[in-house]
Amino acid sequence: MRRLGVLFVVLCGSMLLTGCGGDSDSTGAAPSAVESGAPAAAPGFRIQQAPAREQAPAPDNGPQVTDRKEVVTGSVDLTAADPIAAAQTLADRVIRLDGRIDQRTENPGTEDNDPHANLVIRIPAGETDAFIEGLGEVGEVTEISTNRDDVTLQWQDLDARITALRASADRLRDLMARAANTADLIAAEEALADRQAELDSLTGQRRYLDDQITLSTLTIDIGTTAEKKGDTGPANFWDGVIDGWNSLIDWLKNAVVFAGQALPWLGFLAVLGAIVAAVFRIFRGRRNKPRTASAVAPRPESARAETPTAAPADEPGIPAVSAEEPGAVADTKSGSADKPGGSAGD
Repeated sequence: MRRLGVLFVVLCGSMLLTGCGGDSDSTGAAPSAVESGAPAAAPGFRIQQAPAREQAPAPDNGPQVTDRKEVVTGSVDLTAADPIAAAQTLADRVIRLDGRIDQRTENPGTEDNDPHANLVIRIPAGETDAFIEGLGEVGEVTEISTNRDDVTLQWQDLDARITALRASADRLRDLMARAANTADLIAAEEALADRQAELDSLTGQRRYLDDQITLSTLTIDIGTTAEKKGDTGPANFWDGVIDGWNSLIDWLKNAVVFAGQALPWLGFLAVLGAIVAAVFRIFRGRRNKPRTASAVAPRPESARAETPTAAPADEPGIPAVSAEEPGAVADTKSGSADKPGGSAGD
């Protein structure tokens, strides 16, 4: 009996010790399970923990905020003994830097104009300062002007809108794949077309902005340092004769050119003068016709009545007649001539 009691006590002690160990293990495992995101186990039971997953690194948003997006532009005035050769040297340097030449203008020069060259180049933005410093090896730099325009916010706005439109387009494609009827499919296609058009426009804007950021734009104007010789007169008599002859030839050439230019104008003025003269003659002839008609027209009867009569005859018995009636005067004279004869006959 005594042995059974001792055995019972030993068994109870061992069971008590086993239970305490299990509780400590379960309580120790629970916090780790909670910390790792696994479900908590019931008291008194152990759970087998899955191997901890490696946490993905958090996205590094620092460069998107701190990385500045700048558009670099500038202009440089340069003088060189040979502007054309200097322009070629600069063009070779641009090609070596993997840049490009957007515009190139060269004027070899004439007697009246100096040689001149102009370049509009695009070079990597990081090489801009070094390239400008190296211009002193080509010629004398007289003026430099650079500008850095910060377009970080503009670029980030375009990037965010492009990302949102791409996600929206993907969702619309999923809706099109799961469309249950034709109406839903057509509506999804129309919405997708609008999203895609806007996405293409924004993508083009960002591509252009990236090109402006990647490559800086420089306008280089190259002039000449050679001074034009002053116009000195002839050194001796013979040089004076030659100079006078050349000036005469130049004057004759200019006179011939002027005559050729004036000939069409002279013909035009001659035709215009003939037209004006003809119009003037016609107008003058129409004004003179009424005057001529009034001068030739017969006098009216009232004018005749007012005509003064001739003076009375000196001889008695001869009636007075008008000066406008010569026939009456003749008859009177003939009658008077017949009177003496008649009386004589009587």
